Amino acid sequence: MSDAMVKAESVHKRFGRLEVLKGISLEVAPASVMCLLGPSGSGKSTFLRCINHLVKINAGRLWVDGELVGYRQRGNKLYEMRESEIVRSRAKIGMVFQRFNLFPHLTAIQNVRLAQEMVLRRRSQEAEEKAHALLTRVGLADKMDEYPARLSGGQQQRVAIARALAMDPKVMLFDEVTSALDPELVKEVLDVMRDLAREGMTMIVVTHEMGFAADVGDRVIFMDDGAIVEEGPPAQVLDNPREERTKRFLGLVLEH
Repeated sequence: MSDAMVKAESVHKRFGRLEVLKGISLEVAPASVMCLLGPSGSGKSTFLRCINHLVKINAGRLWVDGELVGYRQRGNKLYEMRESEIVRSRAKIGMVFQRFNLFPHLTAIQNVRLAQEMVLRRRSQEAEEKAHALLTRVGLADKMDEYPARLSGGQQQRVAIARALAMDPKVMLFDEVTSALDPELVKEVLDVMRDLAREGMTMIVVTHEMGFAADVGDRVIFMDDGAIVEEGPPAQVLDNPREERTKRFLGLVLEH
């Protein structure tokens, strides 16, 4: 095994006849930020869901922090873990979705407490203190007792980030987390993500925010049609892409 925090080796995924991932191999170093770019339908979001076993791969291997995701290996055979084991291992992989997926009947602080108590079996007081600290950290100290319906999209997304961080994850996955937000709310979410990067959180970010990828990304991967077309440092992929497909995509994105 390498010392990568996340390693994918020839990952394939099909939905029926549709091959969505065609042999993805990559490594994400600890405390680094990898940004995944590409058109809709290129497999980026599916790949993120494979990393935490929300989607089961058809072939290949995925490791997080040196452990196989979703499976145990004996000899050359893979055996899927029990659901309870998968839930426990998934706790160290934080994921924030495009839609905030908050529980509408729970306040912000209750949303951040819940999984700590249910999955990590933290005592109520400890979970409460952790939730309080994290909501303060993402700039929501005055919104602890508000229900999601009373929060803006940007505030809801920051609650979702705090909820993921409460599990003390080894890596954070962000799936186009600003694409459902009004433009003026995007910055407040990206600022939280910038802070996480500065603090050394390993992150994989599916995004169309080219400025964020250029400023914060350590590596950029351009995907199309279920395959990696190009990868490298942001300055190379974004400013001086080698592949025609990458050039076309960036030309369209930067026009907007």
